[in-house]
Amino acid sequence: MKKICVIVLVFFVVNNLQAQNLETFFSKADAFFKESVLNGNVAYSKIHKKPDKLNEVLKLAETISVSETDNLNYQAFWVNAYNLSVIKGIIDNYPTKSPLDDSGFFDKNTYSLAGKQITLNDIEHTLLRAKFQDPRFHFVLVCGAIGCPPLINKAYLPSTFNSQLDKQTALALNGNFLIVNVNKKRVEGSEILKWYKADFTMNGKSEIDFINTYRTEKIPNDFKLSYFPYNWNLNKQ
Repeated sequence: MKKICVIVLVFFVVNNLQAQNLETFFSKADAFFKESVLNGNVAYSKIHKKPDKLNEVLKLAETISVSETDNLNYQAFWVNAYNLSVIKGIIDNYPTKSPLDDSGFFDKNTYSLAGKQITLNDIEHTLLRAKFQDPRFHFVLVCGAIGCPPLINKAYLPSTFNSQLDKQTALALNGNFLIVNVNKKRVEGSEILKWYKADFTMNGKSEIDFINTYRTEKIPNDFKLSYFPYNWNLNKQ
């Protein structure tokens, strides 16, 4: 009986420490984004000169333990970890004009996160898209380029995660992710809509159907959808 009580106590202590670490991670990530991001652009030069706070929050992220069964904590952690790692990847190669200047930026460079050595593509495609099939991820995972959705100046938090995803998706689809030409019955969209078409057309929906879920001014279904070139220039302040 005593042995069981000890095991239960250890389990409780470990879980409590993990919860505290995750809460601290969200808090430090939030403070970092508030200090480093303005109008969707990142102060890379400033961070490069003094990377202490970025390194601190990523060091903490190394030890985080979070399960996909704990959906909101899991998803919020990995979205923040992705965005922080993108900034880290750019800082490691700074000055640079684009994330694409580093040929292994998305699929070869690894980061130590939650006990894993993992690439940005692994986070996006394996840990998030494949497990949750939520197209809104495309509007919160920010790749360090102007063509990406804007990076917000706060952390994604489990308590507000779904509303934050909805907000960012709506902002993108009512903003510069789309160019609507009513006279020509055409709409041009970001190439993200093209690259991940399967994500936006799940359950028999069209891309226009998905767009209209978040659009204030709906786009008629007979409009032709095309795509404008992606801007890979750095999203720097």
